Parts: sequence; structure tokens; C-alpha cells
Amino acid sequence: MTANRLENLWDDARAASMSESERLLYRSNLLGSDKRVTNYGGGNTSAKVMETDPLTGEQVEVLWVKGSGGDIGSMEMDGFSTLYMDKLHALKGKYRGLAHEDEMVAYLPHCTFALNPRPASIDTPLHAYVPKKHVDHVHSDAIIAIAASVNSKDLTSEIFGDDIGWLPWKKPGYELGLWLEKLAVENPGMRGAVLESHGLFTWADDAKDCYLTTLEIINTAAAWLEARSTAPAFGGPARPTLDAPERREVAARLMPVIRGLISKDRHKVGHFDDQPAVLEFVGSTMLQTLAPMGTSCPDHFLRTKIRPLVVDFDPAAPDLDTTLAALPQAVANYRNDYAAYYDRCKKPDSPALRDPNAVVYLIPGVGMITFALDKPTARVSAEFYVNAINVMRGASAVSTYQGLPEQEAFDIEYWLLEEAKLQRMPKPKSLAGRVALVTGGAGGIGAATAERFLREGACVMLADIDKGALATAHDGLAKGFGADVVRAVQMNVTDEAQVATAYAQTAVEFGGIDILVSNAGIASSAPVEETTLALWNRNMDILSTGYFLVSREAFRTFRAQDIGGSVIFVASKNGLAASPNASAYCTAKAAEIHLARCLALEGAEGGIRVNVVNPDAVLRGSRIWEGEWLDQRASTYGTDKGGLEEMYRQRSLLKRSVLPEDIAEGAYFFASDLSAKSTGNILNVDAGNVQAFTR
Repeated sequence: MTANRLENLWDDARAASMSESERLLYRSNLLGSDKRVTNYGGGNTSAKVMETDPLTGEQVEVLWVKGSGGDIGSMEMDGFSTLYMDKLHALKGKYRGLAHEDEMVAYLPHCTFALNPRPASIDTPLHAYVPKKHVDHVHSDAIIAIAASVNSKDLTSEIFGDDIGWLPWKKPGYELGLWLEKLAVENPGMRGAVLESHGLFTWADDAKDCYLTTLEIINTAAAWLEARSTAPAFGGPARPTLDAPERREVAARLMPVIRGLISKDRHKVGHFDDQPAVLEFVGSTMLQTLAPMGTSCPDHFLRTKIRPLVVDFDPAAPDLDTTLAALPQAVANYRNDYAAYYDRCKKPDSPALRDPNAVVYLIPGVGMITFALDKPTARVSAEFYVNAINVMRGASAVSTYQGLPEQEAFDIEYWLLEEAKLQRMPKPKSLAGRVALVTGGAGGIGAATAERFLREGACVMLADIDKGALATAHDGLAKGFGADVVRAVQMNVTDEAQVATAYAQTAVEFGGIDILVSNAGIASSAPVEETTLALWNRNMDILSTGYFLVSREAFRTFRAQDIGGSVIFVASKNGLAASPNASAYCTAKAAEIHLARCLALEGAEGGIRVNVVNPDAVLRGSRIWEGEWLDQRASTYGTDKGGLEEMYRQRSLLKRSVLPEDIAEGAYFFASDLSAKSTGNILNVDAGNVQAFTR
């Protein structure tokens, strides 16, 4: 455990002008800002506040409590449910016992204050019935390490005496709320309780006091664990740890293969984590003992599944080819074990078997890989398993760790209320779970295409040779769509090693790739007698060889995944229609188009589609149209810079300008399932040019 203590961040001056509900939000955000207190989406907070009833005008007591699915670290005022306390107390008369637990959740909307649309969580009774104004519930690693020990009751008493109570494991719900109420009422001096295999509840009649109590209890537990954690963690190392570049190299090879094996029905996105806590665990003597036991805290379990899959890899004598060859059987075995777990534990009304694939993959000497339907969930799942690792470390140091009993774990995972929550999830976007690499990603067409893909739920790796422009494009897209889903890599498409490195980085960041948009480009203009060999070769290197190199690496990843893929070449009208004073450019663009045809033939049997979008005269936002090319084309057509766009517009059949967003729309069509039955096609997005009509 870390020697650092949680600091008191409460600012009296700032809190002084706040209402009681605003102080609740302030307290919640402070607690949620530190992962040592609780992880993303974990825990909840509440306050009982006197409010004016909107109907009667009378003062009534209202419970403000974090609503279902929120996160105390990032939530705002609309993240709280508000419920009449008198109606919550009236619910006690409706309770018919454990067999009818779930029906109590259906009564909660009848207790809503001021028509608040935020649904109340299953933990609402635990906050409502504690006879104190303020209640915190958090999942601190230090506390759960104690709660997940086989003798957690004795440890709680030893550490806290009568100050903090203890309750045995009980699935969250109404009955647990009544248990907590009874404990608090019968022990008025208690300031909180440890819930076995679950977490911590603390309470007070003042918002600041409640906050400080939570910090104090967590710090006390952390100090107690540290003082007794003198032996090597997890029994000490059993296998060596590879150095950082080697770890990433192994992850880059493993992740696309695993991703392909588990994405046959729906695409997954990966996350790699090799922080010290993970490396300590995956290389330890106790890995094979602790990993199959799974996690203890319900929040940890829901994010990480019944248990992880430990990949058979020996960092002392690495044989990656053998490990890769064994992965299909390892994944199949996990699925079979999961199905058997489902069959052992299912009940007549249990929801149908869900995705039987592992979420967490542990690789000795390398780290941890997590997969989920989107990148933020994959990252958060990894964070939760790191919490579980910290819990196992602490519990194993002072006692014996215990996970949730299998039936209890199943009852949470396949809880009908949890199933109802899943059914309310919005329909996934059209590119959800897909990963795209966009070359020339810092330019007008590349950036517009990346933005279009991100809007549809894809993850995007921007690749560009221009480091400054790449950083600007990345920062803008990350600000708009979140840092999780966009990455950037500096890459020269003519450099074979840089291309391979970019794909390896994409695999480590997202798990693999589904879409390549080959868009990096240049343009040149010169009469043929003035076209130097250097100019000719530069066009061929970037527009022909570069497209070959990035496509070849994409095919290699697609083959490893075996779930298909889509390659989109951004070529040009000039690949079909000759243009004066541009022989090098036109020839290279024609080579692109024919390469796409060849790749469409080769990729079809593997579900790899290859198509072309042909722009014309996309001036706005394009870095190609800066500098010499703009001057050269203006000279060729006898106009100035300002008149060139108008000239191109008037030259088109539709008399319209072509924008980067128009090309992005064409790329999106070929990337999405809208074109699932299309390959080897050319889509002209040029406002109409009869010379470029395909025949």
C-alpha cells in the first residue's frame, strides 16, 4: 500500500456560501477525484435536506442521493436523485422480504421529489435509513482489502474498535438498507460500517464532518495495512518482467489476435496497462492462486467479470509464436468455463447467457489487457482490476483473500435489475467498437474524416508527418470527443519501419484496426520536360509506394484479427482524368486506384473491402493547396489564387465547391456497414467531371 495519505481538500471559504445540496456535490466531487477513495462510477453520497414542497409550499425532508449510473467525481447537480423522506419511510410497509427485493426498486419513482427524472439507485435505502444527515459510501482499496479478508469482522474490530461497525456480505438492496439502519440505530456512537466484500459507509450530521470521517477511516486502514505488510507482495516474484519496449512489442502482437477471437459477434476495443502494480501481480508467485478467485467488491466484479484469463507466456524464455498459436484454444476454454458457470448458477428467470469472453487478460512479465465495447469502458475495466489487485495485495498481506462466492457473483452479474439497466442502454453508433487509422490525419480531408468517424463512435489513430499540425489536430479532436478515443503518431508513409511502428502503436492503444484511410498526399505541377526525376520519384514514393506500405501493414493486422476490414484510398479525379502539367501526380494517382483494385481482389476472401474516394479541387483546409501547388495550378489555368476555387466550381457539372467534409462522408460510407457489400469501387466526389466518369 502507498505511504501517501489522503489529504483534506475541503475549502471552508468556498463551502460557506453553498446550500446544503451544493455542499453535497462539493463533497462528492472531492471524494471522487481520488481513485484511492473510489473508482469511476463507484460509490455514492447523500444528504437529507429541508426543501420547499412545490405543491404544498411546506418544508419537507428530501434525500439527495447520487442517481443510478453516475460518477461522484464528475457529476453535477442533475446527477442526484431527490426523494421524499416520509415516502421512503413508508416503503417499509411495502417490503415483503428477500424474495421480493427487486420490487422495492419499482416503488422508488413514487417517492420522487419535484418530478426529478434522475432514476434512483439500488443503494438508496442504505442512505435513506441511516439516521444521520450525510452519508458516504466508497470503495477504497484499503477498506476492501479488509472487507475481502476471511476474518474481516475481526480485522475491522481490531483496527477501529467500536467506532466502525461491520456487516456480513449481503447483495445490495432493500434488506441491506434495513440492516445498516439497525446497526446505526443500535450503536449511536458508530461513525460508519465496513460491509464484507463490499466497501465502506460513513455518516455524520454535517457535510464536512462526513467528508473528514471518510478520509480518516480510509487513512487509518491504509496505515494499519502498511505497518503489517512487511513480506514480499503476493509471495514475491516468480517470473521476470520484460523491459518497457519488449512489453509493448508483445502486447502489439497479442492484442489483435485476442481482439479477433472475441469480436466475431461485435467489435471490441482494447486497453493495455503495465503499471507497477500490474507487473508485480502478473509476475508473482500467487498469480495462479489469486487470479481464478476473481474480485470481491460488486463494482469490481461487474466491470471485470467472474475471473480473468491468464495467458500462457513465459517471460524467462519468451516464445511468442507458441503463445499466439495457443490463444484460440485458451479463449475457447474460457468461453466453455463461463458457459458452465452460467449453467451451474442460472435460475428459471435468469437473463440469457451474455458474452462469454473474458474482459481481463493477464500476461506474466508483460502486463494486463482489457477489452470492452468501447475504449472508455476498456480503460475503466482496467482501473477496476488494478483496484482488485491492490485489494488482493492488502488482504493477502494480513490475512487470506476471498472473492465473492460463485452464486453471489452470478446473482449480481445476472441480476434482473442489472439486465433492465443494460436493456435501457442506447443503440450503439454505426462505428462503435471500430478502430481507424487515418494517414494525412492533420490535413483538411484527414481531420474531417477522423471527426466523421469519431461522431459515429469509432476510435481514431491520426498519422501524419507534420508533428506540429498533428498535435493541433489531435488536441482539437480530443477536446471534442474525449482523450480516450483519439491518438496520434508521427509517421512518414514512405518509411517502412515507421509504418510498422504506427500499426504496433495502434494495436497497443486500441487493440487492432478495422479501417484504414490512406489519405497522405502531395501534389506537383510541371510540364513533362521540366519534371525532374526527383519530382517524379517523390510523387511515386508518397502516392504509390506509401499507399502500398500502409495497406500491406493493414492487411497483416486484418489477417491476424480475421474479422474483415475496410481500406479506403483517397485518390483523385486526376487518377481517371488526365490533367495538363501534372504527369507525375496523375500517374501516381492512377497507380493508387489500380493498387486498390488489386487489393480488393486479394482481400475479398477475408472480408477485407478496398474502395476509393476520388476528390477534386478540395481547396479549403487542405495543406496540399498551400504554397507551390496553389501557385502552379493558378498559373496553369491563367487565374489568380482567389479565382482558382471559383474556376474549379464553374468547371464542375454541378457548379459546387467540394469540401473536406464531403470527402469524409464518402470515406464514412465505405468504412461503415452501409457499404458492406461493396469492394473495388470508385466513388467520385468532385461535383461532376465527365472526364472522370468511370466506365
